[in-house]
Amino acid sequence: YSKALDRLIKEDAERAAKDVKLLLLGAGESGKSTIVKQMRIIHQHGYTKEEFEQYRPVVYSNTIQSLGAIIRAMNMLNIQFASVEREADAQRVLEVIQRMKDTEPFNSELLSSMERLWADAGVQQCFLRSNEYQLNDSAQYFLDQLYRIGSPDFLPNEQDILRTRVKTTGIVEINFSFKNLNFRLFDVGGQRSERKKWIHCFEDVTAIIFCVALSEYDQVLYEDESTNRMHESLRLFDSICNNKWFVFLFL
Repeated sequence: YSKALDRLIKEDAERAAKDVKLLLLGAGESGKSTIVKQMRIIHQHGYTKEEFEQYRPVVYSNTIQSLGAIIRAMNMLNIQFASVEREADAQRVLEVIQRMKDTEPFNSELLSSMERLWADAGVQQCFLRSNEYQLNDSAQYFLDQLYRIGSPDFLPNEQDILRTRVKTTGIVEINFSFKNLNFRLFDVGGQRSERKKWIHCFEDVTAIIFCVALSEYDQVLYEDESTNRMHESLRLFDSICNNKWFVFLFL
């Protein structure tokens, strides 16, 4: 009986040694969800056609919302359009966002307005000052491809999915195997309001991957525009390193 029990304990230990629980932590918009998407593409055969189609409204929304953010920032930064004719184009874009139609395909009139706005020197000047307001880091990627995104048969590709931004709420888990190890990767929201949920993921964690975006050195938080993002990441990293859940007591 003792040998059988020892064998079971050994087998359980060997199985446990092959299970790796990884926790992705970091402030909001630091790239955690992008890592999850990359792991899925690399280790889980990527996305199905149906899932690509489900990302279509996300791409539409990210694209027009980014342009809307630039237009609103122009007023704040006192930047004028190079052509007064762009005022009507800007109004058309903002009306679509206001009516919450941002996830719908762009009609030809809206697409033309967006293309003219993105080509406007004033809009480009405001874009270059994007560290002074909140703008998705994928804004240029999507706005540079308006013609493709605006086509009637548009279907997002893997790069589009990697570039999309959707605020993570709750806990997202992905499982994959690599070199005889079974990985469980957890992504949790990074905004301050989401961090209270982190504690539920700490138990039995093998390692933490702490994400910091190098581009955030001159940017402020979405939820607190008086706080520099890099400073927030440093404070957050310090609090995690000194968290009571990771203190080992040696007797």
